[in-house]
Amino acid sequence: MTTEKATHHQLLRKLAAIGPYLRGEVSDESEYFFDCLAVCASAKAAPEQREFWGWWMTLTMKNEETFEFHYTLGFYDAAGEWRSQEVPKKHQDEVVRTLREFYEKLNLCLDGLALKAVPSPALGESHLLSAA
Repeated sequence: MTTEKATHHQLLRKLAAIGPYLRGEVSDESEYFFDCLAVCASAKAAPEQREFWGWWMTLTMKNEETFEFHYTLGFYDAAGEWRSQEVPKKHQDEVVRTLREFYEKLNLCLDGLALKAVPSPALGESHLLSAA
């Protein structure tokens, strides 16, 4: 465990090591953006036109040792934009599985830096990553 505050560049490096989730180009020193294209909506489309079901998450700095996270499930369209949209039932398990796997990896990463993540109040008491 570290006793010194991690710099933005150190955090970027550690968070990027978790896997293909961090979008460094849209992250800054106070907020980090992650996403996951969990299920292809139509493999028949050309690769650059494919759309996906998945999730995105922001991790916002609350203080020197705590981040607040907020996630949304939805649809990644051919224009490269996320839309909050209900995931079809047949894809829900896979989308939720990838979110939970990422969250476990994120917590291990943050623990190693003496940091923690707490849910945004906007998620409510019983969200997909709650202890219950």
